[in-house]
Amino acid sequence: MRALQVTTPWGADAIQVVEAPEPKAGPGQVLVRMKACSLNYRDFLMIHGMYGRAAATANDVITPFSDGCGYVEAVGEGVTRFKVGDRVSTLFFQNWISGPPDLAKLSSALGFPIPGAGAELQVFSQEGLSKVPEFLTDHEVATLPCAALTAWRGLFVDASLEPGDTVVLQGTGGVSIFGLQFAAAAGLRTLITSSSDAKLERTRTLGADHTVNYKATPAWSKPVREVTQGRGADFIMEVGGGGTIQESMKAIKIGGHIAIIGIVAGAGEPFNPAALIGNSAKLQGLSVGSRDMFEAMCRFIELKQIRPVVDKVVPWTEAKAAIAAMGAGEHFGKIVLEF
Repeated sequence: MRALQVTTPWGADAIQVVEAPEPKAGPGQVLVRMKACSLNYRDFLMIHGMYGRAAATANDVITPFSDGCGYVEAVGEGVTRFKVGDRVSTLFFQNWISGPPDLAKLSSALGFPIPGAGAELQVFSQEGLSKVPEFLTDHEVATLPCAALTAWRGLFVDASLEPGDTVVLQGTGGVSIFGLQFAAAAGLRTLITSSSDAKLERTRTLGADHTVNYKATPAWSKPVREVTQGRGADFIMEVGGGGTIQESMKAIKIGGHIAIIGIVAGAGEPFNPAALIGNSAKLQGLSVGSRDMFEAMCRFIELKQIRPVVDKVVPWTEAKAAIAAMGAGEHFGKIVLEF
């Protein structure tokens, strides 16, 4: 069996395809033959040794990628959730089944510290897998565990949104595109930002009501205020971090909700917390979600027949090129590795 492996000195060039012993399913475990994995910005950071609840060390050996689709090859003793031949998705947090997050649940992420889906065969706990909508392709299923669930939780679990509310999505990466598709399907008004007019044109076909090129309009909070008649956005999916939080604070309505899910624009300068007092806005960090949330999301995807946007499909043995493409921001939606 072959698998991907990353260790010090880290970086895309450190990704290796190695021969590894074929795993066996123990009690409560499921052996899965992987068909596809999708990339997240978290994978880019992790492969460069910059991610984890504890920093990666020179002794760590990582099997990367949290998001995968595969078919059950074998089941261990006591497995009741799956049978041989079932198609399954991995879950980002293997031990977060339901309820609010806690340290134990958030310490069970695939890829690091738990060996991830970047292998031809991999063993998972039966609790860390879920069945998925039949109409989706294997490539599409592989995009769901992190990006889709992050967008779902932000919009429909943590925030209190109603049809007609205005949501702002930043950029055209996986989370923002899923957020756009979910929001449009739920009857929310959508505004999305990008530095590319060509990408913004594509978002209109996915339900974007308003678009803003943030390179041409750095103060993008102004068009948000304009389209909401001065009220501000009800919800903002904040992916930029220090590079965008100031505009998010200017764009959010009184009592609005800003979901912090990334820092792709860097840490940047701190914002003035007094602004939160002045407009009673909620600023909430968000890290994916539970199995219960994932399965609720899949029911919505099936009901609305939402198809994830797969921008690039790359052979899994060319993971270096895929990681480089992600780092360059070339994608619109998701990059998928195919086994």
